[in-house]
Amino acid sequence: MKVLSVFGTRPEAVKMCPLVRELARRPGLCSEVCLTGQHREMLYSVTDLFGVKADYDLGIMKERQSLSDIFCGVLRAAEDVLTRAKPDLVLVHGDTSSSCAAALAAFYRRIPVGHVEAGLRSYCRYSPFPEEMNRRLTASLATLHFAPTEGNARNLRAEGVREHIYITGNTVLDALRTTVRGDYAFHEPLLRSPELFDGPCVLLTAHRRENIPEGIASSCRAVGRLLADFPALRVVYPLHPNPAVREAALGALPRCERLVLTEPLDLLDMHNLLARCSFVLSDSGGLQEEAPALGVPVLVLRGETERPEAVEAGCVRLVGTREEDVYRAAARLLSDERARAAMAHAVSPYGDGRASERIAAHIAAFLGAAEAAG
Repeated sequence: MKVLSVFGTRPEAVKMCPLVRELARRPGLCSEVCLTGQHREMLYSVTDLFGVKADYDLGIMKERQSLSDIFCGVLRAAEDVLTRAKPDLVLVHGDTSSSCAAALAAFYRRIPVGHVEAGLRSYCRYSPFPEEMNRRLTASLATLHFAPTEGNARNLRAEGVREHIYITGNTVLDALRTTVRGDYAFHEPLLRSPELFDGPCVLLTAHRRENIPEGIASSCRAVGRLLADFPALRVVYPLHPNPAVREAALGALPRCERLVLTEPLDLLDMHNLLARCSFVLSDSGGLQEEAPALGVPVLVLRGETERPEAVEAGCVRLVGTREEDVYRAAARLLSDERARAAMAHAVSPYGDGRASERIAAHIAAFLGAAEAAG
C-alpha cells in the first residue's frame, strides 16, 4: 500500500521527515515523497539531514508569486504526479496553501488524505493569514486527522468531524531527538563566538504576513531598547528571505555588536541555538512547539495563537507587537529569574517524541482495513 507525502517548506520538512522515515520502516507500506519546490535550498538541508529523497518535485516556486499562483501551481502539478504515483493515501501537513491544494487534488481523484498536525485553530480567519483558512479547508478534505493534542481533537469534533481523529503528539519533538546535541559545533561562523552565551541570549524571529511592516518594525524597536537597557544581552536574529520582512526589520533595528544578524540557519544550527537561548521572541508557530520541549520560554509576537495548550501550560505567552508590550514582557524575563524559570520549567503539552510511530501505526491499520475490504 503506497503512501505519498507532499510537502515543500522547511517547517513542513522538519515535521514530516521523521514520519517519512518511520513509514519507510513499516512492512507492507511503500513510502514516496513529493516536494512542491518551495524553500528549495532551506528544504534540502532538512531532507538531506534525515536521509529523505524526493520521488517527485513539482517545481512550482517563482519570483514574487501570489498565493493564487502557489495554490493553482500545486493543484495542476499534483494532478500529474497522482496519475503516475497512484497512491493509496496522500499525506499533507499543517496549514500551507500547497498542503491545501495537494489535499484538493487528491480529493478530486477520490484518494484518501491524511492531515498531519490537524485541528489547530486561532478562530481568526485573517490571522495567521492565509494559514487559518488553509487548515480549516484541509480538514474538510481529509479522511484521517492526526491531532497533536486533545484540544486539537476537540476543535475537529466541534466542526463535525466524527471519524478517524487520532491524538498523536507533534512530530517536531521527534525531530528534536535527532538534532539537538550537547557537544554541537555551529556551522554559522557568527554563532561560534565564545561570548555569545556568556550572558542572556535571546532568539528573535519575525516574518508573519499580517505583521508586515509595522508589527515587525515595532517589535524590532523594542529589541533595540532591550539591547540599550541590558548591557549583557545578546540577540540573534536569522533574517527571513522575504524582502519586505528585511526592509521592515532592518529599518527599525539599531547598529549594535551584540545584535547578531544572520541568514536563515540550517536546522541543526537553529535547534541547537534554540536549546542554548534564555528565551525566544517570535511570531513563528513551530517555535511555540519546539522551545517548550527544550525548556525555553517563548514570547509570541501575535495577539492570538492556534497553540493555546502551550499558553495554558505556562511555557508560552502572547505579547502582541506593540513596542511597549514587547519591551515590558522581555524586560521582565531578563530582570526576574523566577519569572523566566517558571516558564522554562512548565511541561510541554506536545507529547513524548514518538508521534511518527503513532501516525504510521494508524496509517498501516487504516490501509490494511481498506485492503481487506477490497
